[in-house]
Amino acid sequence: MLNFKQIFAFASLFNGLFLISMSYNYLPLDRKWLNFDQVKHLLDFDQLVSITFDAHERILHCREYLDKKMAQHDKAVYGINTGFGYLQDIKIDASQVEQLQYNLLVSHACGMGEEVPEPIVRLMMMLKIKSLSYGYSGVQIDTVKRLMEMYNNRMFPVIYTQGSLGASGDLAPLSHLSLPLIGLGEVYYEGEKMPSSAALKKLGWEPIHLQSKEGLALINGTQFMSAYGLFCLKKAGHLMDMANLIAAMSYDAFDCISDSLHPAVHAIRPHKGQVSVAESLREHLNGSELLVKKKKQVQDPYSFRCIPQVHGATKDVYDQVMNVFLTEINSVTDNPNVFPDDDLVLSAGNFHGQPLAMQLDFFAIAFSELASISERRIYQLISGQRDLPLFLVKDAGLNSGFMIPQYTAASIVSENKQFCTPASVDSISSSNNQEDHVSMGANAATKCLRVIENAEKVLAIELMSAAQALEFRRPGKSSAVIEKLFTAFRQHVSFNEADRVLHDDMKAALKFLRSYEIDESQN
Repeated sequence: MLNFKQIFAFASLFNGLFLISMSYNYLPLDRKWLNFDQVKHLLDFDQLVSITFDAHERILHCREYLDKKMAQHDKAVYGINTGFGYLQDIKIDASQVEQLQYNLLVSHACGMGEEVPEPIVRLMMMLKIKSLSYGYSGVQIDTVKRLMEMYNNRMFPVIYTQGSLGASGDLAPLSHLSLPLIGLGEVYYEGEKMPSSAALKKLGWEPIHLQSKEGLALINGTQFMSAYGLFCLKKAGHLMDMANLIAAMSYDAFDCISDSLHPAVHAIRPHKGQVSVAESLREHLNGSELLVKKKKQVQDPYSFRCIPQVHGATKDVYDQVMNVFLTEINSVTDNPNVFPDDDLVLSAGNFHGQPLAMQLDFFAIAFSELASISERRIYQLISGQRDLPLFLVKDAGLNSGFMIPQYTAASIVSENKQFCTPASVDSISSSNNQEDHVSMGANAATKCLRVIENAEKVLAIELMSAAQALEFRRPGKSSAVIEKLFTAFRQHVSFNEADRVLHDDMKAALKFLRSYEIDESQN
């Protein structure tokens, strides 16, 4: 039977849940599987978050067990009544438990570098609430509720990109995420950056008084790496679709042969991604009069002929990374883990980011290659072959045309190659050799996003080049899908008659690429 305190907490949570559910726009968080569409909807539809009644009861049950456990036993339990890391053997008096957790947060908030983008901060907060909702972390319900209230009131902590080794979880970033709970650190609230104490005052909230284990539960975990990975997956899904569509436009603009897309070719080498990309290009090009006209050449360069093989390999990596990250975000990754029904408190290593670090490195390599082959298609389009003018401009010589956008693409592609040195093999010892193997997953995460954003830029330059080249095929027409893309793009970037500042066109092309919605019903 619930005691009065539990009934009051339950009623308080019910009231909050009722108000949230009235909007029909919230993400419920508990031990149920969280899928990728739910993650995307959280950002796309600006949803609120809330734990469920089941999660509420599991959190209460775990906290009650931990309090009884510590009251009955005087032995040292890591992170609950001991120091941290190399200081694990130093026993902390019961009267200093709150100070211990407070000290943990303030001492570990050592982030540097750029601020983490708001969408990723939102994902971090959601994932931390999700992880705590399983009831294996020993936190008090008030702490979880405050995280929910911060999120739903759009009070987002200022977090920094540098400082995590991706081993004891993301200690520095998660410390910055947690500082506002105790009235420290900075937040964005009502569109302004301010001390969290000022935001708490505006909302009429008191700082949380952390209990045993809570600081460790908050800052141990992989939510920084996971949030970056999810954000990369979200951007990458759209980018892969656009890469196939843009490649199809380039295919027609370069007057390519359809043989390399024939289903028979891919049936005898049936990698899932390869088959899928070949089918996608066939659908995008279906009905193109340019594709079926008689060709002069016997075959095309690899950057066109091998689009299914290269884009397809990237798609296969994307699917693999997706599976790993979905497993991760549906896991408990703090330490120690509390198992109230088994009477166990176990110190282990679920916070180690190696599964994520390796996948993020692979992810970066895959999208570096997507950009690399795109740059090669740009090069071919401006090379003056196949009845296209040199540098895709009239009066070449007087005009440089598209000469330098290819330089820019080449520079970005080379930068990506430099970013693709694996972070996951670059371990370094810390905490006086207690933490002697680390994943560097946080570095893998931040550079993976850089690679994907770079790939967007290169593909935007390809789109600009392919549209320019397609104009020189007139009056010939491509497919309905490609012509629709072309018409929409021309509303933002016009045909280049003579030299102008192409930086502006490239920026417009990038914005267009990120926002263009592919109408699958046309395929």
